Amino acid sequence: MAKNSPSFTFNSFKPAHTLSIGVKIGKAARPGDVILLIGNLGAGKTCLTQGIARGLEIAEPVQSPTFVLVREMSGRIPLYHIDLYRLSHISEIETLGIEEYLYGEGITVIEWADKGLDLMPVSNLTIHFKTTADTGRQLDFYPYGARYIDMLGEIK
Repeated sequence: MAKNSPSFTFNSFKPAHTLSIGVKIGKAARPGDVILLIGNLGAGKTCLTQGIARGLEIAEPVQSPTFVLVREMSGRIPLYHIDLYRLSHISEIETLGIEEYLYGEGITVIEWADKGLDLMPVSNLTIHFKTTADTGRQLDFYPYGARYIDMLGEIK
């Protein structure tokens, strides 16, 4: 995946902003969607996923699956929340069997996706998180494929 200029940039100055864009993503989601989240610790990846869950009408609380690696939640569409933070090698990611999630009937959201980009579908929505000097967050959206270009149109 070549990284060009983002198609859309969202600036968040508090968690409520990050949640709100996540809700929009969740409402626009369709079965089979893959969203890759890349950014440092504390940049807002789990907060965005909490918003996506709300948009999918998931009632249960969303926590980072750092220690279990994958959490499945039921809503309008199932949410598969995967966290690759603790994994060091691509071979560890390969053994997770994430293909079942990536090509399943739910929406797959992967935190620390940069650790396994070679295993990810070419068609996806990649979101890069950056902390800004004013303690805000900048989310840069990179749609790969027509589906995700359409999704961004709905979100904006």
